[in-house]
Amino acid sequence: MHIFLQVLFILVLAGLGYLVTQRFKFIIASIQLAKAIELNDHPSERWKRVILLAFGQKKMFQKPLVGIFHFLIYIGFILINIEILEIVIDGILGTHRIFAPFLGSFYPFLLNFFELLSLGVFVACVAFFLRRGVGQVQRLQSESHRELKGFPIQDAYTILAIECILMLALWTMNASDAILQVRQVEHFEPIGAFLVSQHLMPILSNLTTPVLLILERVAWWFHILGILGFALYVTYSKHLHIFFAFPAAYFSSLEPSSKMGNMPSVTHEVKLMLGQPVEANATTPDQLRFGAKDVMDLTWKNALDAYSCTECGRCTEQCPANQTGRALSPRKIMMDTRDRLEEVGGILAKNKGQWAEDGKSLLGDYISAEELRACTTCQACVEACPMELSPLNIILALRRYQIMEQSDAPVAWNSMFSNIETNQAPWKFNPSDRLNWAKS
Repeated sequence: MHIFLQVLFILVLAGLGYLVTQRFKFIIASIQLAKAIELNDHPSERWKRVILLAFGQKKMFQKPLVGIFHFLIYIGFILINIEILEIVIDGILGTHRIFAPFLGSFYPFLLNFFELLSLGVFVACVAFFLRRGVGQVQRLQSESHRELKGFPIQDAYTILAIECILMLALWTMNASDAILQVRQVEHFEPIGAFLVSQHLMPILSNLTTPVLLILERVAWWFHILGILGFALYVTYSKHLHIFFAFPAAYFSSLEPSSKMGNMPSVTHEVKLMLGQPVEANATTPDQLRFGAKDVMDLTWKNALDAYSCTECGRCTEQCPANQTGRALSPRKIMMDTRDRLEEVGGILAKNKGQWAEDGKSLLGDYISAEELRACTTCQACVEACPMELSPLNIILALRRYQIMEQSDAPVAWNSMFSNIETNQAPWKFNPSDRLNWAKS
């Protein structure tokens, strides 16, 4: 039986490992559909951002209580998984608490620390559950934000519930183990009870030894399978930011958030008009469309941002257009971009890397012209994002295509563009009269 369970565990571990690997390959391939961009300058500054934004979660603490709870879940997720290493080794080798003999008296201290962390994770998850369901935080309610309807809101509650159940399974396993130690059952090393799970021992102490042995194994299997299944589930969830927060922070823009990048095709044309030298291999306007119509026209950093979005809604909460009832939601921009990346990536995977036109595009089928026009480019969404992701860059790319390729702009905008082109000012004045206002 022991050999059978070892083989079963190895097969399950290998199977889920394969599925997670394939899923990450799909996501990376989807991100690589977008245009290349170089973001490798100033590595020391970039690592500083990783430490402050990803590891330190600096901007999460702008809301201190939420920041503390989120940090508990985050640090618990990282450190408790050290214990998973022992569980995996035990499962492969058929051992039980293999680290205990090597770590000696430090082992109970380490497990007590992990249990305290698990309690912090449990409390934080319950707090977030109540905050969403009872506190009715407006930016987290699907009734107020259409992008949260369906899977997104279910996903948030599912993750919180899974984490609570996994912590309960861990405590049940440890409590059963502690009772079996007292009863001197073979293979259960006398390492003592632990700080949190010991409170479950009175409830379980009336169970017979055979029942406790089954309960301990069931809790062990449930906990490790839950962790492995969770690792696969998050690759389809907003909690993918657990992994992508770090590269997103590293490759974030070092420029001021108010700086808008020029389009290479326009820069090339302007230099030609002004008689300035251009690069011999520069991309010409006929080789590159203005702005972005679909995800392939965005940069890979835009795609990475979309996959890194936590759907927290802080960007939408701070957006003045959204506050005044306009259609724009920066969070929806990120979610729509990710959904389209998934769709396009699925088409390529289905056709073995060959693109088959599906008649859809990010602009129009996912994000409307009304949403793009509502944006005031105030940068509030970028400033509010805990990871400094940029919905604005995606909005600008789509809006440039909308106006410069489709000529889809309000009449007043077109008049302004025409005046700038002919008079170098938004108003229909002779260029020589532009500074007359200063003489009065």
